[in-house]
Amino acid sequence: MLDNLNIHMRKSFEDVLGKAAASRLLRRVRFHYTPKHASWLNMAEIEIGVLTRQCPDRRFGERGALACEVDAWQRQRNRERTPIRWTFTRQDADRRLGRHYVA
Repeated sequence: MLDNLNIHMRKSFEDVLGKAAASRLLRRVRFHYTPKHASWLNMAEIEIGVLTRQCPDRRFGERGALACEVDAWQRQRNRERTPIRWTFTRQDADRRLGRHYVA
């Protein structure tokens, strides 16, 4: 899986490898792009957070019991088709991380 940076486009491969080598390589590759507004890792972290908050806060005696409960939660979550609503904006990032930017 890839984000939508320009380095993951055919032209970038051709610029580095040349057209012939890029064509040979790209015949063997299938790109799966993440949404433009977030990465798959962000989405995974959000879902883990939801799982942590929604599932009972208890210990499991057996791994199988935990797996069954997580599977049931996942099936319900998929049935609900709950979208992720992004609340952290570029302006938030500028405010929080601006001191790390190179001028």
